[in-house]
Amino acid sequence: MTHDMTSRIRAVEVRAVRVPMAHPHQTAGGTVSESPLVLTDITTEDGVVGHSVVFTYTAAALKPTADLIRNLESLITGDLLAPAEIEQKLSRRFRFLGTQGLVGIALSAIDMALWDALARSHGVPLVRLLGGVAKPIPAYGAVGYDGVEGSAKTAREWVKQGFAGIKAKIGYATVQDDLAVIRAMRSAVGDSVAIMVDYNQCLTQVEAVQRLRVLDEEGLTWVEEPTLAHDYAGHAVIAAEAKTPIQCGENWWGTLDMQHAIDARASDFMMPDVMKIGGVTGWLRAASLAQAKSIRLSNHLWPEISAQLLCLAPTAHWLEYVDWWNPIMSEPLEINKGMANIEGSMGSGVAWNEKAVERFSA
Repeated sequence: MTHDMTSRIRAVEVRAVRVPMAHPHQTAGGTVSESPLVLTDITTEDGVVGHSVVFTYTAAALKPTADLIRNLESLITGDLLAPAEIEQKLSRRFRFLGTQGLVGIALSAIDMALWDALARSHGVPLVRLLGGVAKPIPAYGAVGYDGVEGSAKTAREWVKQGFAGIKAKIGYATVQDDLAVIRAMRSAVGDSVAIMVDYNQCLTQVEAVQRLRVLDEEGLTWVEEPTLAHDYAGHAVIAAEAKTPIQCGENWWGTLDMQHAIDARASDFMMPDVMKIGGVTGWLRAASLAQAKSIRLSNHLWPEISAQLLCLAPTAHWLEYVDWWNPIMSEPLEINKGMANIEGSMGSGVAWNEKAVERFSA
């Protein structure tokens, strides 16, 4: 069913939930045991509803984020359902405050819900609305900071499900400990599975250079965020020294951060987070930057909408798959033989299991 191109925004509904993780996710910085999420529903005058979900990392940020999104309703009610136009309008509105942090999250929540509504109003998946086609994207599963035995066990479980890649959190007391985890996973999954590792910014530049000299012979697909995310110069030194590709991007706020990283040659691969990069509108700009420099592009989190967007990216690489918010999704992203499958999806692929939303209401 298609709708009038003059459809306007009628209302914005915002809800907060706290979804427990089936398996708490360990990182070098601590344990994540739940997903604090803000769900946004934008309804048009035609009755079409667009959905988005954002992750606030800590429950302390749930209410402020939800309030911020609600406060944007009066700025967009009555506007044409035109996500790119509204993104420009809201960016101008927040020029002095800035569009990072919670403001950036709120703006992305609006942007993603608008694009979802627009695709749904045309009765198509987001990838088709944007001129692309659904195609299989290779997905990898996440392994937490789980030690030698735990990491090998989780890696084996992902591969049993058909995944051809796994990514583990490392950053243990010594590089030998890191090495032991990597080798245990390799032994568990064999040589044909891609192994990525993530330091979650826990090393100094010097430590990273030293550790990578040891890890460079392990055949890793990439090493992610070895040092502080916004130390572009430090990452550039590490990338120049290491044989293993460096991966960054999940903590870039908007495409300007990505451009700074490109200018500094801070990263061999890039993996923007759709929430932090600026929603769908920001992601499309990020994909253009990556294409201009022939940089392979993956995603951080948001598997449903990211699978749609990676189908459009000329330099698409891997889809990071997590099932953290599957309990509240009416149709979680389908993975077949290690590939993300968006055939048959509608809009951005995000829609709610309302009973679960009610159960986890914050």
